[in-house]
Amino acid sequence: MTRILTNSDDTTASERGGLGRRTLLKGAATVAATALLASRADAREFGANAEPQRYPDPDIIAIDPKRFKAKVGNTAIKRLYTGCLWAEGPAWNAQGQYLVWSDIPANRQLRYLDDDGHISEQFHKPSNEANGNSFDTEGRQISAERTRLVRYEHDGSVTTLAEQAGGKPLNGPNDMVVHPNDKAIWFTDPGYGAISIYEGKLANTGSLQPYQKEAVYRLDTQTGQVAKVADEPFKPNGIAFSHDYKKLYVCDTGITHYPQAENVVWSYDIDGPKLSNPKRLIDMKLDGKSGFPDGLRVDTEGNIWVGAGWVGPGYDGVQVFAPNDGARIGQILLPETCANVCFGGRKRNRLFMTASQSLYAVYVETQGAHFC
Repeated sequence: MTRILTNSDDTTASERGGLGRRTLLKGAATVAATALLASRADAREFGANAEPQRYPDPDIIAIDPKRFKAKVGNTAIKRLYTGCLWAEGPAWNAQGQYLVWSDIPANRQLRYLDDDGHISEQFHKPSNEANGNSFDTEGRQISAERTRLVRYEHDGSVTTLAEQAGGKPLNGPNDMVVHPNDKAIWFTDPGYGAISIYEGKLANTGSLQPYQKEAVYRLDTQTGQVAKVADEPFKPNGIAFSHDYKKLYVCDTGITHYPQAENVVWSYDIDGPKLSNPKRLIDMKLDGKSGFPDGLRVDTEGNIWVGAGWVGPGYDGVQVFAPNDGARIGQILLPETCANVCFGGRKRNRLFMTASQSLYAVYVETQGAHFC
């Protein structure tokens, strides 16, 4: 809160060479204007009968215009659907020109058709409380269900890809990416589905690590072998390759259950089937507040787009970071906490955002680096 000085305070400030009342009043006005802008996304009307948003959309923010060049002046953030309990895991199917995403507590997956905007509200139901999704190079859907990693085959059947690691059950897979060269699937296993009634089923093991320490795994789809590749994050969540497939990024949301954890995004060097050089690349702190980095994707310039939230207006939405130093260069403000993001559309230049109860989208002047 900014305190406006009285006349006596003003005199004291002048004597100290500090700020006078007139200067502070200007500062207060600036703070008020900033607060107003920060709350725009929260107060903004996204309903079907809402007035069109004047261009440029003020909720698309270039923090560093020299590095964040993805803002399109004549486009606006759109809400495509609302009515979920907790929307997660958006994944784009280029062949079918559709987006699939999960509503975990409702035990369903939904589908958005890009050609006419139709939404199938029960695309997969039940979904075994699936979370993250992706597609492999053959267009088959990969999903992280509450207890296992699965693949939807072309004939409609479901194949279990992984249920165990190191001879123990998985805690609860969360998100995954598919490497286009060797078709290996890299996935995270934080175990949220085993420590929550709302989003899964309690494991009743009496531990925050239901069956084993949370970790990142690599599934060799040729042999079926599941290998642990990292366990530095307290609860590894979103996962993405760098634009050149030389690095792997992993969100850490361990602060949900471990007080010593931090809201960060880890970076690893990829060395064949292994990872090396772990480091905390991105710190989610902004103006003294820190939200969860949930899901993420990467654009063709290498920038990292992170779904973030649980702070409030002016923070919740999507935050964009530079890959070389982890600096925050852009923001997309949403009125809801954003869980995950995905690039899609015919040009792969439309950002889809699953945020709490809703699905949002906005066109950007860049493209997703990967096919899904």
